[in-house]
Amino acid sequence: MFQKTRYQLLLSYLVVFASLLGIFALAVRVVFIRSLSQRLTENLMISGQNAVADAELKNGRPQLENDFPIQELITYHQALQWYDLQHRLVGQQGKYVLTLPFPSNQTMQFQKIGKVRLQGITLPVIDNDNGRLIGYVRVSQSLKEFDETLAELDWGLGIGVLITLMLSSVGGVWLTRKAMQPIERSFQRLKQFTGDASHELRTPLMAITANVEVALEYPEGMRSTDAKKFQAIASAADQMICLTEDLLLLARSDQIKISKRKIVNLAKILDQLAHLYQPQADAKEINLTAKLSKPLYVLGDSVQLTRVFVNLIENALQYTKATGTVEIQTNLVAQQVYVSVKDTGIGIAPEHLQQVFERFWRADEARSYRSRGFGLGLAIAQSLVQNHGGTLTVTSQLEVGSCFTVCLPVYYSGSYSREVD
Repeated sequence: MFQKTRYQLLLSYLVVFASLLGIFALAVRVVFIRSLSQRLTENLMISGQNAVADAELKNGRPQLENDFPIQELITYHQALQWYDLQHRLVGQQGKYVLTLPFPSNQTMQFQKIGKVRLQGITLPVIDNDNGRLIGYVRVSQSLKEFDETLAELDWGLGIGVLITLMLSSVGGVWLTRKAMQPIERSFQRLKQFTGDASHELRTPLMAITANVEVALEYPEGMRSTDAKKFQAIASAADQMICLTEDLLLLARSDQIKISKRKIVNLAKILDQLAHLYQPQADAKEINLTAKLSKPLYVLGDSVQLTRVFVNLIENALQYTKATGTVEIQTNLVAQQVYVSVKDTGIGIAPEHLQQVFERFWRADEARSYRSRGFGLGLAIAQSLVQNHGGTLTVTSQLEVGSCFTVCLPVYYSGSYSREVD
């Protein structure tokens, strides 16, 4: 019963942990990229400053000293481009040179040539003798190693996050089980108490009912007002008996597993129920129809399945006004049979749809409709459907109606057609 809750708790834990890991990995990546980019930029500027340190003007063009270590340009995947005062290219050295125009108002430039990204910076060239501006130098470098390092970082962070999530999921399963154990034990004790209390209440309630029936069979020795009181006692006792029976069934439903499943003709059960409730529908002027396309056989317990559809049909008839309609319909999709009980009743508000299967819950509209139920019918139906490996869902709209759909694994389907009006 708590399996879904454990899964939801584990999923929430993993989502939160994955989000934290993702934020951490993103922060590490941003800091690493910023630090590495700053270091590359500083190295590029240092290379440019070293290149122009001993530069001089010859024949109107800036010239590099002969002893400048050109090999370093190749080693560090860099290149130099010389420009005169008119921003004309007068020479270049190295492999990774930018083909972009001379920058007008920015010193840092980026360009992608093929699959290689390049970064360049433009620096002024000052004559050491007179301090005059004699030209410009643009130093560029390949970012291939930077991109490869970044890719390795991404792979490392990604694999690390995945491994951490896998290990944390194992720990999360253990933690969720530990966290749910006190709740499950409390629920089991509560369910045991409910079952025991319901079982113990049956005897005194049956005694009250029997004595009231005897008293009502011999009204000669009582006043007329006493007879009304005994009738009220009998009615209250009947309601209490129904409540205890429902509570006992709910307390046992999670523990009772269908040990020996039998082939059940679902269409036959629905057909019989449609005929059974036809007089009640006629009395309320409700149009009750059952559209059963073919015999649908499932493996399960016929008594439990009958109880499921009795609850759904009674609810539909109870909350549907006169001249309304209640429709029972079956559909076979792949290996699943869908049985829907649709009505044109008072409907359920959207915010209450998640609560309709809770025990003792009834919407305010149902209470104002003078319902005599205790809010256990749908909880019982859902529990019995789950015992058969199926699901029970609901769609509804206020003042339009509701549709409860039971989905069960089908065992066999044949040719059968009948409509009950």
